[in-house]
Amino acid sequence: MKRARHDLALVVAVKLLAAFLFLVSSLPAQDVHDTPSPPPAPVQPIPYSHKTHLAVGLKCEGCHTNPGRGALMTFPATSRCMQCHSTIATDKPAIQKLQEYDRSKTPVPWVRVYTVLPGTGWSHRRHLDAGMKCEMCHGQVAEMQVMAKVKSVTSMDGCIDCHKMHNAQTTCVTCHAAWAPGMVVVKK
Repeated sequence: MKRARHDLALVVAVKLLAAFLFLVSSLPAQDVHDTPSPPPAPVQPIPYSHKTHLAVGLKCEGCHTNPGRGALMTFPATSRCMQCHSTIATDKPAIQKLQEYDRSKTPVPWVRVYTVLPGTGWSHRRHLDAGMKCEMCHGQVAEMQVMAKVKSVTSMDGCIDCHKMHNAQTTCVTCHAAWAPGMVVVKK
């Protein structure tokens, strides 16, 4: 008797989940929406302004590369920063700290602002190859003094909204199957 009730409860739960996912997938597509109440920007080991650096002509891909299977964009090596900062703003404490990281061959321990949820298959490379631009998911970074999570891009509804808007697949296995081609499954 207990087994039958457990099986019935499981069937009902699966049907409710399927109905919910069907309803969510039938909603009209929108742009990836802003985070309703953005969390505060994480404290970084060195203050960094994307606004200042992009204003002088640097490009996202000049500092953030996408190696291997493309799950995460990298942070720049200190040697990349030192190409300019060996002579620019060397009197500032933040640049002196950067120089110390560079001298010791230690990467700056940047704190990621956007993280992909565990169990989700993700590839920056697939999205970039599909024509997505950094700003579509990360907001107007060129206007940010401090990088903060301003888009709901790592939420399930944010992903589904964007996939709908760009006519990409929205089935569960698109993001949640370890065998999804070209995806790297993020583990906790």
